[in-house]
Amino acid sequence: MSKFIQLHLLTSFPPSNLNRDDLGRPKTARMGGAERLRISSQSLKRNWRCSDLFESSMAGHIGIRTKRFGLELYDYLLKKDVNEKKAKQWCEAIAKQFGKLKKDSLEIEQLSHISPDEQKAAYQLLDLLIAEDRAPDEKELSLLTSRTKAVDIALFGRMLASSPEFNIEAACQVAHAISVHGVTVEDDYFTAVDDLNDGMEDRGASHIGESGFAAALFYSYICIDKELLIENLDGDAELANKAIAALVEAAVKVPPKGKQNSFATRAYASYVLAEKGSQQPRSLSVAFLKPVRGDDQAVDAIQRLETQLNNFDQVYGACSDHRCSMNAMTGEGSFQALQAFITD
Repeated sequence: MSKFIQLHLLTSFPPSNLNRDDLGRPKTARMGGAERLRISSQSLKRNWRCSDLFESSMAGHIGIRTKRFGLELYDYLLKKDVNEKKAKQWCEAIAKQFGKLKKDSLEIEQLSHISPDEQKAAYQLLDLLIAEDRAPDEKELSLLTSRTKAVDIALFGRMLASSPEFNIEAACQVAHAISVHGVTVEDDYFTAVDDLNDGMEDRGASHIGESGFAAALFYSYICIDKELLIENLDGDAELANKAIAALVEAAVKVPPKGKQNSFATRAYASYVLAEKGSQQPRSLSVAFLKPVRGDDQAVDAIQRLETQLNNFDQVYGACSDHRCSMNAMTGEGSFQALQAFITD
């Protein structure tokens, strides 16, 4: 039976444009009859996965997402003095294991997530091919995608269209973060002045721009299937716990990078509730169908979330076996205790 870890976070971001749409405007969504600020799950996962916190904790167990793996292999062979025709044939055979290739190219059509073990195996195979001066066989190629002990792939999954038997189901589900209150996206009108313009002839700005922004308190929800994560990591429970701890720290401390130099939007979560159990997971976003209003939104949002938590328990029975929380608004709990609870 699966054992789930659920995280509910409230994080307040001052004026910012953390996650933009195709027009450069902050992403939004309508919920409960009000316009809400939104941060996509894709943005959250990438920033957590690529953060210094996660990379330092999981060094050696993080894959790469790339279309260019075949080109990297090709360059490696050329440096080993393999002729161009052989190098292209060998690299094409290897790169195709990780996705369909573009026509007449070694570039994969879509981003492919490749683990450190798979990268190492590919280069080892190239060295063998160089030594024996031959093309790879089908068995050697099939073994390339059988090594996937990368925590980011285990957490967030992978789809290999060319080799569906090596697809990996994500053990971690991340919801789009959404503001608990209504927002109005505003515009920051700004100008830049040429330092060498003395103003004697031209008093105008050298650049004029406009950038959308908004401020919000976000509710975020994360669900981790711990049993599936351990399975994805070939039964390595210790590595799974390290991955969970690193992910939780990144989720609590790392914001998206959008327009950071313009807004310096660095924020830690103000409130985190963690739940463990084998019960069917459920989000608590319904607590914010009615937008939070008032002068003390963080305190009101925490109260709303905890009330909804108790209401679910009353009508469905206990929705988790164990819970732990930390509240930076009141100074209750600690992040260390929360991490220990999650990885226990």
